[in-house]
Amino acid sequence: MSEEKKEFDIRVDHEYGDQDIQVLDGLEAVRKRPGMYIASTSEKGLHHLVWEIVDNGIDEAMAGYATTITVTVEKDDIICVEDDGRGMPVGMNEKTGKSTIETIFTVLHAGGKFGGGAYKVSGGLHGVGASVVNALSEWLEVSVFHEGNIYQIRFENGGHPIEELKVVGTCDKNKHGSLIRFKADPTIFTETTVYNYETLRDRLRQLAFLNKGIRIVFKDNRIEDENKKEHTFMFEGGLKQYVEYLNKNRTTIHPDVIYCEGNDQGIECEVAVQYNDGYNPNVYTFCNNINTAEGGTHEEGFRLALNRVINKYARDKGFLKDKDENLTSDDCKEGITAIISVKHPDPQYEGQTKTKLGNTEVRKIVSEIFGTQLERFLMENPDQAKSIMEKATLASQARLAAKKAREATRRKNPLEIGSLPGKLADCSSKDASICEIYIVEGDSAGGSAKNGRDSHYQAILPLRGKILNVEKARQSRVYENAEIRSMITAFGCGVMDEVDTSKLRYHKIVIMTDADVDGAHIRTLLLTFFYRYLRPIIDEGYVYIAQPPLYKVQKGNSVRYAYTDRQLEEVKKEFGNGYGIQRYKGLGEMNASQLWETTMDPANRTLIRVTIEDAEAADQAFSMLMGEEVEPRKNFIIENANFVQNLDI
Repeated sequence: MSEEKKEFDIRVDHEYGDQDIQVLDGLEAVRKRPGMYIASTSEKGLHHLVWEIVDNGIDEAMAGYATTITVTVEKDDIICVEDDGRGMPVGMNEKTGKSTIETIFTVLHAGGKFGGGAYKVSGGLHGVGASVVNALSEWLEVSVFHEGNIYQIRFENGGHPIEELKVVGTCDKNKHGSLIRFKADPTIFTETTVYNYETLRDRLRQLAFLNKGIRIVFKDNRIEDENKKEHTFMFEGGLKQYVEYLNKNRTTIHPDVIYCEGNDQGIECEVAVQYNDGYNPNVYTFCNNINTAEGGTHEEGFRLALNRVINKYARDKGFLKDKDENLTSDDCKEGITAIISVKHPDPQYEGQTKTKLGNTEVRKIVSEIFGTQLERFLMENPDQAKSIMEKATLASQARLAAKKAREATRRKNPLEIGSLPGKLADCSSKDASICEIYIVEGDSAGGSAKNGRDSHYQAILPLRGKILNVEKARQSRVYENAEIRSMITAFGCGVMDEVDTSKLRYHKIVIMTDADVDGAHIRTLLLTFFYRYLRPIIDEGYVYIAQPPLYKVQKGNSVRYAYTDRQLEEVKKEFGNGYGIQRYKGLGEMNASQLWETTMDPANRTLIRVTIEDAEAADQAFSMLMGEEVEPRKNFIIENANFVQNLDI
């Protein structure tokens, strides 16, 4: 049978009848298809379990009944979440004939968030959170403190109660709230069941910023360091303190955070804004504490008000003359750090991932609340307003200069070979899905890579030295940089808001630099450029980092490559005595065949895909590592540097 025949001849001799229709119990369905409920069973899905339970406590706090939420990671990665809210109801549920708590944790779409009046605003609106966590746990325990009694129920084996809810003890009559302990099921989360300390800490800090006055305590009993073991997050300033936190590694151009809040039609709106001397806008949007990464109507309302108010003030105060064109949205947002948070009783999201808010009424509400209060701030603070206007008008002038430079990076046809960079050694294939481009430092490494590659699908673009640090440069300078223009032209997908990944000429963009400090710096500069100017190529998984070996170990005709010092020690033990070691100081020291065998051959190479789990954390990292402020960068190096004794080789 031909290969083509094998691909399409998949008929099965089986009748499709009534007996083939399976009806799964609610929790069985969750275990069968967990990705439908928590997106994935990777580390991200594992943490999703924690957020589902924490969000219930946050909802109780937003309703005004809880003040403190405590999240504890026990030594064997058991999660414990406690709140001091009203405590879940301990009576019987008429519809199910089970206790209400058992109903909450075993029946999908059972909860207090469907219009019964228990919660005006809630992050989780589908009522599947608690039951999904139960279904995907090896075991889960619920304790409720109510009128001096401790009620408890335990679930095992995919979320089934081992006995009914019962009183297991007494407590202080003033104590109230709920406590949930669970252990993720390793048969579901096969990749890992170990929680990431930073992921938990950063999200809990964010929740505290978004909900001023709520105390969130985070304890990690796996950690010996007492300074890291426990954190208490509580911010009376809320979003104002959030913006200050985000700007801590930046130089702000006006001292006060502009804070606006209001309520209209039962929809609460908060906006906090402060400009810094950078060139990149950082706008984060939330609805009911959910990060709406794709924005939506609340961000549109913010943008409309920002443009309207700044242009009006600039003209009224003479920063814009009659002959000047209006400032654009990009001009008004240059260097801005902004948080937009709305609390909506009935949010509508575009798509299942809740990443874009769709409620049309929110646009007008945010625009009016933010616009009115921003205008008042500018009128009452003329010195700070002047700094903002000068920032925006200077951005406008730079934009016009950048536009001219940017035009030079465009090609009429992305497949026109004649218009590709002269130093690009392109591949012969035009099938982007198989094509790869290696970004290498220097002509020496570029020469080895060109000679060692498979020219059918591997392209090589050597760079001359270190590219411009785009974190410290205006757009006009960025587009004038020869190395950056070469990359933009070679990729063929556009830049900034014009990026169209369907036009990307290579579906693997591989950063291949030396395994030394200079190589790491060049890699960071490239990633900073990709993040700021070509963000979609990272978001969609097209960017990779190559892993060249550090050592070549040879004994007779046997050759081994070691990518770490630990691997080197293992190879040395394997060879015993009589071996020779070559330490590669750079890619240029490898001949073409060695570079192909170790770093470019798909059968042997190791590539690391660059991903962005948290845009806020990524933005802070780039600002800290590549920005103007020296002290945060110095502290980061001191805290994270690993000093390894040189091996005597």
